[in-house]
Amino acid sequence: MIEGSATLRSGGQWGDQGDGHYVNPILPADLSDFDCIRVGDDYYGITSTFGYSPGMAVLHSTDLVTWRVIGHAVDDLTRVGPELNWDRMNRYGRGVWAGAIRHHAGRFWVYFNTPDEGFFMTTAADPAGPWEPVHALWRVAGWNDVCPFWDDDGRAYLVATNFAADYRTHLFVLSADGRSLRSDRLIHQSPGGEASKLYKIDGYYYHLYSEVKPEGRVVMMNRGTDLYGPYETRQLQHVDASVDREPNQGGLVIGPDGAWYWVTHHGTGGHWEGRTLSLLPVTWVDGWPVLGQVGPDGIGTMVWRGAVPSGREHQQTELPQIVTGDDFAAPRLRPEWEWHYQPRADRWSLTDRPGSLRLYAFPPLELHDLLKVGNTLTQRAVRVPGSTVTARLALGGLTDGQYAGLCHFAATSAGLAAHRAGGVTVLTLNQNGHLETGSVIAQEEVWLRSRWDLDGVSQFSFSLDGSTFTDFGPSYQLTWGGYRGDRIGLYAYNAEDSGHVDVLSFDYTTTREL
Repeated sequence: MIEGSATLRSGGQWGDQGDGHYVNPILPADLSDFDCIRVGDDYYGITSTFGYSPGMAVLHSTDLVTWRVIGHAVDDLTRVGPELNWDRMNRYGRGVWAGAIRHHAGRFWVYFNTPDEGFFMTTAADPAGPWEPVHALWRVAGWNDVCPFWDDDGRAYLVATNFAADYRTHLFVLSADGRSLRSDRLIHQSPGGEASKLYKIDGYYYHLYSEVKPEGRVVMMNRGTDLYGPYETRQLQHVDASVDREPNQGGLVIGPDGAWYWVTHHGTGGHWEGRTLSLLPVTWVDGWPVLGQVGPDGIGTMVWRGAVPSGREHQQTELPQIVTGDDFAAPRLRPEWEWHYQPRADRWSLTDRPGSLRLYAFPPLELHDLLKVGNTLTQRAVRVPGSTVTARLALGGLTDGQYAGLCHFAATSAGLAAHRAGGVTVLTLNQNGHLETGSVIAQEEVWLRSRWDLDGVSQFSFSLDGSTFTDFGPSYQLTWGGYRGDRIGLYAYNAEDSGHVDVLSFDYTTTREL
């Protein structure tokens, strides 16, 4: 069963409903440029991460509805380029863009582009990692949306779009080991044509992509009996950005029920939660995979509710499994965490004070600019009713001039911090670099909190006992910026290379009714 909708859903429902059905989006947070595959009874997906480290998050599902983060394919962003390091932080809206994940010869393969540095790949026996160090196939600017393809005869190819040259899509021959590019040929060009994926189904080669039409960015498909064409072309879906936010980049897979599905991001930007993820049924009509609900013209439209493909009733979760609370007791950071740019490795620790995250303060690239603070540890902000994050901080290691706190950032930024000055600790609110000082904290621990609802309006507060919280400062509207939704961050900085804060716990909760 599928249900369409005349308006964008705004009630905050998402994902598995616990009754054998799901509601879109299945993940109400930033899962941009999604791609996925099926291997056995499991599904693996990847999502672009831009300037966050580790990069290219890897997700797992067994039913296409409930996904969890299991790792990342790019461990060290500096192998991509130096501008992604903590001492430069110069790739906002750039960095690790869309990629593709495939399974071949018993291994998992991830290929991706960055708009400035070129073509990259990595491979692993286990999708949770470890992944091989990222390898550069071609250092070149102006390309995006790469996807590998292995034909039945074992020959390997790679499709990618040269967006800097009027969105020309090329098909490259890949070396046998998948690590270098050979000859290439132009196979397609259309207005804004990108988001390419290649499939071979029932003897046909299918080139899935998106392009810009008067109605918006829509999903298209070329089909032929030869990989190089000639192709027939068909539009697979209608869009209306005011209703559906243009679901237009994802992966085609066979579900556990034997039917086909498309897992896609919603490509329209400008929303504080980022580009969310949805699951659409696929109906094959005359050899074409129509996405969503098939209309009278044979073209699909968005649907908002359907049966969970596994046919099983699942237990709902309070939080999407792409975010988490943490007591920092594990020897490694949980995979839901991502640093803002490649972190300075010697300025954080999980072992210097066991059971806590220690952040050592050092000078930001620009004082009081939260977008330029190195070693900010982040998670996604979810669009779920009653979202709340609470960080418990131990302040004994603060030194004069240091700030340590909890923040939000995208196009704009805001953070509530403990600030040590003249041996006294005070609360300080930072909104886009403008500081407001408040209460003195005459103890060694403080709880900092941010809460927001479906409108993305956040309110900071603090507590001295972890139970009673007092609002601090005006509300703050979460934002979209650099092709990313809002991020929550833990941070510490100082004009001098001095001081530290210990994060004893991080709680992430919502008021979702289960």
